[in-house]
Amino acid sequence: MMLWQPDRAHNDLPLLPPQVELETKAVLKRCITARAALGELKQAAGLIPNPGMLINTLPILEARASSEIENIVTTADSLFQYASHEHAADPPSKEALRYRRALLEGFQGLEDRPLSTVTAEEVCTRVMGRPMSVRRVSGTALLNSGTGDVVYTPPDGEQRIRSLLANWERFLHDGAEMDPLVRIAASHYQFEAIHPFTDGNGRTGRILNSLALVELDLLPLPILYLSKFIIDRKDEYYDKLLAVTARGAWEPWALYMLQGVEETAIWTTEKIAAIRRLAGETREFVRSQHPKIYSGELVDVLFEQPYCRIGDLVEAGVVERQAASRYLKALVRTGVLQERRAGREKLFIHTRLFDLLTSDVHEYERL
Repeated sequence: MMLWQPDRAHNDLPLLPPQVELETKAVLKRCITARAALGELKQAAGLIPNPGMLINTLPILEARASSEIENIVTTADSLFQYASHEHAADPPSKEALRYRRALLEGFQGLEDRPLSTVTAEEVCTRVMGRPMSVRRVSGTALLNSGTGDVVYTPPDGEQRIRSLLANWERFLHDGAEMDPLVRIAASHYQFEAIHPFTDGNGRTGRILNSLALVELDLLPLPILYLSKFIIDRKDEYYDKLLAVTARGAWEPWALYMLQGVEETAIWTTEKIAAIRRLAGETREFVRSQHPKIYSGELVDVLFEQPYCRIGDLVEAGVVERQAASRYLKALVRTGVLQERRAGREKLFIHTRLFDLLTSDVHEYERL
């Protein structure tokens, strides 16, 4: 076996499982606290009566952060505004919204089949907005953004790449004797090291992490905001990935990923608790101030997206179009919503929900 060299295709990438002890004492200790944090998040998600409150909001935050890791920068305001009108968004927002769509479609696809190479190709196709398949040509290399030096050259040859992906699939699904979080950490390294596509590998790999947490029954929905942890520690993320390749430094990588899962699970659990509090207070406020228009379904729509349109109430079956306009304007008058005109369109913004979702803290202005 040849020694690894950054500018040579890493065709000797070792198969999974690694020939080292992954479940060290330190790793297993961290697994306990990470699994406990995920358990709390799973319970918190189950307490939300309308899953749309989570599935329509938290993946947008994940999409924004994961895209920013790849230097695709947009704003949460733009993403929420165009979440249901993707065609009207600016190019960076369209890219981030494709990530969110890939995540949600991948989640739906778990009902039909487990994670696989086909899943990865479908996810990457959606992320990139064009057909993507396993690389057939050589020449892919990862460069240092500052110096331009080659830092890693992934394996080449379609047959070799598909064989490595087949091993990745088997390890993810057949390693029942290993803690699932350790399997996900090792699988994520391997996917990024295989680097099966000409572009979109990082975003695809991070979506696969979210889907693996659902498939392995650690979460009911793909709502772990893991890219928040990675974007805050971007250099460390890439350094630890490369250290596995260069030195076989598996334990630091596993500990990094487990720390990320634990911290973001705690953060997301606290965010969900704050959303529940705000939703409860909003229900009581609307019920007392607007008894003639109040319904649980109306408040549910207000929490499925910070940006509400007249058509959203109509599509949800809350009320007809003319009444929908009247309802939303009433909520503006009492400060629940703010009205904004965007071209010909009227937008009704749930500013407390928006501020809560986009803040690192879990507080909001009281009604």
